[in-house]
Order: sequence, then C-alpha cells, then structure tokens
Amino acid sequence: METLAGVAPSVRRPDYDRSALRAGIVHIGVGGFHRAHMAMALDGLIARGGSDEWAICGVGLLESDRRMKVIFDEQDCLYTLTLKHADGSRETSVIGSIVEYLFAPDDGEAVIEKMADPAVRIVSLTITEGGYNFDRVTGEFDAHLPEVVADLQEGATPTTVFGFVTAALRRRRDRGVPPFTVMSCDNIQGNGHMAKRMFVAYATLKDADLGQWIEQNVAFPNSMVDRITPVTSPEDIAAAAEQSGVIDQWPVVCEPFFQWVIEDDFPTGRPDFARVGAQVVSDVEPYELMKLRLLNASHQGLCYFGFLSGYRYAHEAVGDPLIAEFLRRYMNEEATPTLLPVPGVDLGLYKRTLIDRFLNAEVRDTLARLCAESSDRIPKWLVPVIREQLRNGGSVAMSAAIVASWARYAEAVDENGDPIIVVDALSEELTRIAKTQSQHPLAFIENQALFGDLADEPRFVAAYSPAVRALHSSGARETLRNLLRTPSIVNPERHTQ
Repeated sequence: METLAGVAPSVRRPDYDRSALRAGIVHIGVGGFHRAHMAMALDGLIARGGSDEWAICGVGLLESDRRMKVIFDEQDCLYTLTLKHADGSRETSVIGSIVEYLFAPDDGEAVIEKMADPAVRIVSLTITEGGYNFDRVTGEFDAHLPEVVADLQEGATPTTVFGFVTAALRRRRDRGVPPFTVMSCDNIQGNGHMAKRMFVAYATLKDADLGQWIEQNVAFPNSMVDRITPVTSPEDIAAAAEQSGVIDQWPVVCEPFFQWVIEDDFPTGRPDFARVGAQVVSDVEPYELMKLRLLNASHQGLCYFGFLSGYRYAHEAVGDPLIAEFLRRYMNEEATPTLLPVPGVDLGLYKRTLIDRFLNAEVRDTLARLCAESSDRIPKWLVPVIREQLRNGGSVAMSAAIVASWARYAEAVDENGDPIIVVDALSEELTRIAKTQSQHPLAFIENQALFGDLADEPRFVAAYSPAVRALHSSGARETLRNLLRTPSIVNPERHTQ
C-alpha cells in the first residue's frame, strides 16, 4: 500500500491530510482489536474535522510485534478494515489514524521519549487480560516475573509495559510536564482500577516517591469495549485485496456491531469520542458487567461445548439448538441477576442481539480463539457470576457446566480420541490436572489459583460433579440435553431498561 491510487472506488479512504496529523495518543498493543475499534473510531473522528492532534503512535513491546513493524513501515501505517455483515455484504475502509509505529526492542529510548512528549496526552493499552501481571489468588502485582525483576534493577532498560510507562511518567514529572492519562481497553472488570493498582505497585517498587506521584496525579479511566474481531486468515487477506484493489499484508475483519463506553476522566483532554458513537459516562461498571458476564462468559459457554461437539466456528456451535438454548438459560437465569441497572439498555434485546452476533457466519470466529487463554478468562468473567449466585441463593447449574466443559476440554483430547491443542499460559499444568479427573472428579476446581474455595462450596460441587461425569460418560451434546431437561428457573430480569 505504497499509494492509495489503486484503491477501489467503493472503499472509503482517508480524505484528510495525514501529513498534518499529530500523535496525541500512544497505543501499546496494536493488534486486530485495537485496529477494529479505537483506531477506526479515531479515523472517523479525524475525518469529521477538528481532531488532527488525536492521531495514534502505535508501540510494539514484544519480539512477536516485529512483523507489525515491518508491515506498517511498508504500508505507511495504513491498513484495511472490513465489516462482515451477516447477509454476506462487506464494507471496507482504509484506516489512516495510526501515523507512526515504534518497535521497543529496537529502540526503547524512542518509545519512552515519545510518551514523554507533551503532545501525547493519552497512553492506551490492549495488552490482554494476562498483561496486567496480577496474582490470580491475591490480586496483587506479581513482582516475581523475571521480566519485571529485570526491569526493577537500577539503570535497567525497560522491556515491560510497566517499565516503559513509568519511565515516561518519571520524565514528564521531572520536566514539569503534566502526566498523560493511562486508558486500558482490555476485557477486565474495572480495567482502569486494575491498571492503576498494577502500575502504581510497579512504580513504588522502582521508586516509592514516583509511585506516590503516579497514584496522586495520573488518571486511569475505566472503559468497556466490544466488537468481535477474529484472527485474520489467509482468506481474509485475499478477500481484502480483491475488495480494496490493493495488497494489505495484515488487514482486519470484524463484525458490524460496535460499542465503546468510557469513563470521563481525562485531566489533560481527550478526543470527542461521542461524535463517533462512543458513550462517555460517569460510571462504566454497569456496562462492563453486562458485557463481561453476558458476552464474554457466553463465549466460554459455547466454545468448549462446541469444540467437544465437533464444531470449529462460533456460528456452527450456536447454530446447534442445544447450545443456543444453553446460552439463553445461562444468560437469563444466572448472569442477568448479577447485573446492575444499565442505563439506556434493554437487556432482553441485548441478549437476543448477542445470539444473532454469534450466529454471523461471515465473521467465522473460531472456537480455538475463544478457547485460548481460558485461565485468564474464566476466573474474571464467570467465577464472579458463580460467587454472586451462591451468595444470593441463585442457580449455578449452567455456570458449573461451563466450568466442567473447560475441565473436559483441558484434557487435550476430544470425544473421538483426537488431540486438542490447548493454548494457555498454564496449559501444561491444566492438562496434567484435568487428566486425573476420572480418579479425582474435583481435581480441576481444587486449583485455588483459579477457583479459590469453590471446591468447598456444596451447591457448586453438586452442580459441577454430575456435569463432569456426564461429559465423560455421555459426551457434550447429551450432557446439554439432560441439563436442559431441568425446569427453567427464570429469574426476573430486574433491569430491562
């Protein structure tokens, strides 16, 4: 994409002067989701005029980001974004809001200095749920990670996100430059609160005075982000080239649905996010609980049962009436009662829309993607639902079945005896434990790092144990069939508006 001259007339392209843009945002973790969400939104905002100071400088911290650096250098940081509608239609745009990309392993100093630039007022993050480096049991910052230990050494060149961000904040403090806002865009409840705790903890270990200054002066707004963005496939690359008329080495594809809810806490200013469809609110928590416990936890509800049933894509799994009904039962009977009132949202409509989104065959979201890194997902998205339902005397049957399906999947062999590639930072440990379940049925949930004391909760065990047994004796679909024969416990949807 050395030039936009060959772009097809049907493709929207940047109609603004990119040479006049200034990076007011540094974003760490420029993957597909960021490019389908925040970068797209800012491209639309810049196109509306008056926001030239809110372009993005992307940063890659990992060696695996080198490919992105090479591609962005070749493509002048341009890329194509294609919305895949359920009816088979496509909308492709060339996105121009990213104007620079820095690769930290080659020049860490440039990354620090860029974030120290007074023009940069926001540093945003999509570093995945596991990137915040907190202990699953205590919730505290894990200072024992080797990369963190290395960064904490006096005079060390940073390699972690904590090292780079705090080094830049130190420079701004020392130069009398107001601190930038740190905005997490990851799927963690209270992601801003989590980011603040982790960055302050790291900074305090590095320099107690700096830690105190960050705690008192740096804003960490919460946000909720939502758009299903599958991994780009070779077929997507070929289709993007045909649709756009240019070769893009790393295009992005996603569903049409877009939601972004942002806490309004940006002391040094922010883009007018509301102009491009974001909701800027005083309290994000009701929206993030809705998304994490309905969408994200439902993804876990469909992925293991779907994979064990022989499906490989989300739309195939939810096209199975057993799995679709199972998700509805989970959402209505167990997740919804744990939610706060969500201003302006009809939860019944939202849940129906989720099923429709999962059924979008054009997105071709793989179950392998949804099954990956479950040890970072289930404890954050589903376990809180279980705990609240146990406290309030509510049903946990569907949630327990989801945990059981993960435990069965983690055995790394499917119902036909074929191997499953379990992608998880804890895969070796999880598979070792899961393979002992025939002799010790509670082994998986006795992992306190993931489940705390759930193995000691009689009501949870009473729902979990038969689900594990049934998955082994009868298989995934028969397990669901029997589970759904139980009478529906329809809790009142307390917050429908």
